[in-house]
Amino acid sequence: MLVTTTRSRSMINGKMFTGERARDAAFAEITVSIPPANVRKVGEVAWPKRLPSNPATDFATLKAEEISRDDARKWLSASVKRSRDGSVLVFIHGFNNRFEDSVYRFAQIVHDSGVASAPVLVTWPSRGSLLAYGYDRESTNYTRNALELLFQYLAKDAQVKEVSILAHSMGNWQTKHRLRVLGPSTPAALMRPLVLRMGPGAYR
Repeated sequence: MLVTTTRSRSMINGKMFTGERARDAAFAEITVSIPPANVRKVGEVAWPKRLPSNPATDFATLKAEEISRDDARKWLSASVKRSRDGSVLVFIHGFNNRFEDSVYRFAQIVHDSGVASAPVLVTWPSRGSLLAYGYDRESTNYTRNALELLFQYLAKDAQVKEVSILAHSMGNWQTKHRLRVLGPSTPAALMRPLVLRMGPGAYR
């Protein structure tokens, strides 16, 4: 998957990003191994019981590499070409999600749904705590420009034929606001189909 994030980089070995806010957006390419359905419940994440993970029974991160904006564009272009219909699936997580929560959940969704779209994860600075609701809510505002730039880029990319957006909880709130801003300001000729798929806990 391609990851775009406004989280700060972590100084802890083995951890890529924190729940704090970064000045600029960062990008990463991540590959997750998922164990067969006979050893896990479909629809759930089989969290590693210990590190390093056992790919035979648990989700395991096989590759986690920070990349440049230009390399992110190249990754997206190559992935869209490999998809059957030129589609992109964007996942925007909700409240109380650590970086690794969002990565493994999106990997599970893509794998279990069988979707062939190019997978793009937008992960904003959530502290992953039930006590950090106010901070998380403000973090969605903090991410608004990065999210809008992503939508604009996808809308202008001639290779992209359809963009599906899966937004959950607080992710719904920021996604709807960005799409409202994007619609009137983008020429109709540049727009591709945008499908907003609302998860539980939609913010009105």
